[in-house]
Amino acid sequence: MAAPIESPGRVAPPGRGGVGDSPVRPDGTLKVAGAFAFASDLGIDGMLWGATLRSPHPRARIVSLDVGPALAVPGVRAVLTHEDVPGSRHFGIDGLADQPVLAIGEVRHQGEPVALAAADHPETARRALAAIAVEYEVLEPVTDVRAVIADPEGNRVQPLGGITRYQPVRVGDVAAARAEAEVVVSGEFEVGMQDQAFLGPEAGLAIPAEDGGIELLVSTQWLHNDLKQIAPCLGLPEDRVHMTLAGVGGAFGGREDLSMQIHAGMLALHTGRPVKMSYNRYESFFGHVHRHPASMRYEYGATADGRLLYADVEIVLDGGAYTSSTLNVTGNAASLGVGPYEIPNIRIDAYGVYTNNPPCGAMRGFGAVQACFAYEAMMDRLAAACGLTPLEVRRRNAVSQGSRLATGQVIDSPAPLAEMLTRLEEMPLPPAADTSDLRNLPGGVSQTTHGEGVVRGVGYGVGIKNICFSEGFDDYSTARVRLEVIGGAATALVHTAAAEVGQGLVTVQEQIVRTELGVRRVTVAPADTRVGDAGSSSASRQSYMSGGAVKAACEAVRGVLLERAAARFGHRDLSLSDGKVVSRAAGVLASVEDVLGDEAVEETREFRHRPTQRMDPVTGQGDSHSQLALCVHRAVVDVDTELGLVKVVEMAAVQDVGRILNRTALEGQIHGGSAQGLGLALMEEIVVEDGVVRNPSFTDYLIPTILDMPPMRLDILEYPDPAAPYGLRGAGEPPTLSSTPAIVAAVRDATGKALDRVPVRPEHLVA
Repeated sequence: MAAPIESPGRVAPPGRGGVGDSPVRPDGTLKVAGAFAFASDLGIDGMLWGATLRSPHPRARIVSLDVGPALAVPGVRAVLTHEDVPGSRHFGIDGLADQPVLAIGEVRHQGEPVALAAADHPETARRALAAIAVEYEVLEPVTDVRAVIADPEGNRVQPLGGITRYQPVRVGDVAAARAEAEVVVSGEFEVGMQDQAFLGPEAGLAIPAEDGGIELLVSTQWLHNDLKQIAPCLGLPEDRVHMTLAGVGGAFGGREDLSMQIHAGMLALHTGRPVKMSYNRYESFFGHVHRHPASMRYEYGATADGRLLYADVEIVLDGGAYTSSTLNVTGNAASLGVGPYEIPNIRIDAYGVYTNNPPCGAMRGFGAVQACFAYEAMMDRLAAACGLTPLEVRRRNAVSQGSRLATGQVIDSPAPLAEMLTRLEEMPLPPAADTSDLRNLPGGVSQTTHGEGVVRGVGYGVGIKNICFSEGFDDYSTARVRLEVIGGAATALVHTAAAEVGQGLVTVQEQIVRTELGVRRVTVAPADTRVGDAGSSSASRQSYMSGGAVKAACEAVRGVLLERAAARFGHRDLSLSDGKVVSRAAGVLASVEDVLGDEAVEETREFRHRPTQRMDPVTGQGDSHSQLALCVHRAVVDVDTELGLVKVVEMAAVQDVGRILNRTALEGQIHGGSAQGLGLALMEEIVVEDGVVRNPSFTDYLIPTILDMPPMRLDILEYPDPAAPYGLRGAGEPPTLSSTPAIVAAVRDATGKALDRVPVRPEHLVA
């Protein structure tokens, strides 16, 4: 047997756009210039416009539904109800198909789709919706999650019951530890319903295909998961539903669930014409899931010197009317419910429940955000009770490599939390505000204050987040890489179904190909379902999973190329270096172009992370996560204690990322995650009263602007994870966890208020 060809892990030198560099994003200039085509920009000759009729009620029976008047509107080509669904009438993201394509007999939340219309013009389609006659019998909505926990059957929203998932965690003996505790602190906490607030509303184009199927160009986070839900509802085999990723204007979890995909496909198949659907901002608030609101109760016991002895926790998540991702969000909240701290005795009861509130599902942080707000508030309460600083109490209880999580899982890769806290402590604090410039004060140039009543506060937050899919899910990604000579130069084409949702994945794929193959010309093919599944652009997983798949495919291509060179030149000590085939003994033998000639090399590979386990349904034990990531924040705020106005003066973050693939993109992720955490801390909430959304617009749902976002200090650590490609550690979500409690802790420090709910509003700060 011939000796194996050498296959070095890095063949592109620094500065050539490979791993570790920060090349210009291929889509960056187009997006900045406003020339990038997003899903809402799609169009084709002869297309119709689709629109959706939605329920105004959070809970009601449909007594009658008459589409006749709508069909009589000139220019209307179709009006469809649940009776027109060509296949399965229900779908669902996590294997529970509990959500109707169009309402069947009843509606379970405000904004639930009831009927569809297609017309020659979007205004005509909207007039058709207004002409549909629907008679409702309005019912009392179930909106109180505590009432559901107390009486699931009496507050049944779904045929499945009142509780989506109950996940306990049991470690040690909490009752015995309680008897030994010298210090006991407790609290009740709430997290409001946050919206992903992506700037590009749901949109897409459905085109009837020649094979009787459908072409769908949509903005999504997971093409293949969409496909598995769409095809059965359209009554088509999966190979006749052809999906291509359209330009995505942000996601943050809100595009994991279906929105207009099945509806547009139904209308296109029914009319035989292309159909475009594009939500306006108001409809978008009802067209996607949101972050689960949470109601939480915590009790911690410790020794007098602040060593944690036990945690007794209850977490209740409002999943709204349908399952969506609530099963897994509840599992995350349970497994990470006490954070990155060593606690020998733990009792956690985590519930996901159904209500008639808007459906909730994936959002950046995925269950860990809600728990983080509570457990970090508890750490501050423990510090105060023990006479310790907030950082010291965290250091004394911090996990490290070899520690066990609440699930019993051993942290088997670096977890430098104590070092991160020390680094944060050593960062200089910002100077006092210059009160001569009103822009430096809460309220800004509105002159609400000139410094009187303004108090500064400093707070800290620590977060731990799982990376990639957990609990036994078969998490994998597929990549195809083709290397050939085009125009005299070696050119690589990389093809995955991974969704570029603004995070810079396209750039990272190019960097990996340049690193592994040493070629400078790299093209990333449009993501579609003509290549294998790449999983979702969520769980901070794509650099790990699709990056791993691209790396594996490149290694296979390199192996074939070097075998060709070995057969030709008679050397087996070969490697690639900057576009050349190099022998350790004989030096440069040939260019990649020379070895390729007219014959391309193409390889497809799947990549999987190490297997995980589902949490035990009784004890919550199990190795449920493949990788964990840590981030710590310090926030400095100025608070106008008379008006309740808050200005975040500065945020500082320390994060371990394993290995930096692209520093510019990474820093953008930390800044962006911190901004969303700031929004949850101080301003972002979908206000729901009796199941009715009161603020479905960016006028009344506030998100941070550039004026709200403070300067940031970053300290990025690289402790490689040996199980991950390049040693990387997913980085997009952790900053969202720790920024929220840090900001709220700083406001507490300034005001002395307990502040057990986010977002913090002015009325919470002023008597």
